[in-house]
Amino acid sequence: MRLVRYGRPGKEKPGLIDDEGKLRDLSGVIGDVDAAALAPKALRKLEKIAQASLPLVRGTPRFGVPLARVGKFICIGLNYSDHAAEAGMPIPKHPIIFLKANTALSGPDDAIMMPPGSKKMDWEVELGIVIGTRAQAVSEADALKYVAGYTVVHDVSEREYQLERGGQWSSGKSFDTFGPVGPWLVTPEDIYDVQDLDLYLDVNGKRMQTGNTSTMIFSAAQIVSYVSTLMTLEPGDVIATGTPPGVGMGRKPQRFLKKGDVVRLGIAGLGEQQQEVIAWKATK
Repeated sequence: MRLVRYGRPGKEKPGLIDDEGKLRDLSGVIGDVDAAALAPKALRKLEKIAQASLPLVRGTPRFGVPLARVGKFICIGLNYSDHAAEAGMPIPKHPIIFLKANTALSGPDDAIMMPPGSKKMDWEVELGIVIGTRAQAVSEADALKYVAGYTVVHDVSEREYQLERGGQWSSGKSFDTFGPVGPWLVTPEDIYDVQDLDLYLDVNGKRMQTGNTSTMIFSAAQIVSYVSTLMTLEPGDVIATGTPPGVGMGRKPQRFLKKGDVVRLGIAGLGEQQQEVIAWKATK
């Protein structure tokens, strides 16, 4: 299934994308795409619904984050060896973990804002893992049983804040709009192999990142298992699993985002995002 949330910010309704690519409304079946809806038993019930019986949604509404009330927003750094090389950093022996503030969350096509005084705003396309079942110290062999689905995450970064102000990565990752997620939450049965998904990212129509999850240093299963030994993973937690090479920081000369730039990114089978870079403004 491809689950979505559509509508104005703060007013999103649950929906799904049917086998013909049409948006259908799920609000008569579930209250929202949230942790309760992602429980294994609840997902099995949704899978049995005849998609054609659901109301069609007309027009092209905005998509929001495909999961309501995200719990923890966990990120993995330097998880592709060629990205670690372009960043001039050693390949990690264990997953590098940091947290991104939930206030960074935004819809997949919402604008991304330049923080005041930003000089080094960068892009990162990433596979997102959505947890569906509480996980504590789970084995690698069992880890993917705790996953409700997968999605696209744009881990927008401000490199000066991330790397030149004391080394606290979260400070360069947590600005408002720095966490577009979606458009879809795709359940595991619709993913043939999570370790063989193509990723890409363009800026103003020029390809910047090309990669495949097969080159991740730590696999999705290894990440879920490892993180679950450090903290309890709850239904509704999201894990961004790292980015392939081609980020602005790693280019020669370096290239960072500026006002008016348009970023398009996606992952095979998980959909596509597009954002325009705009000036910072206070949000309601």
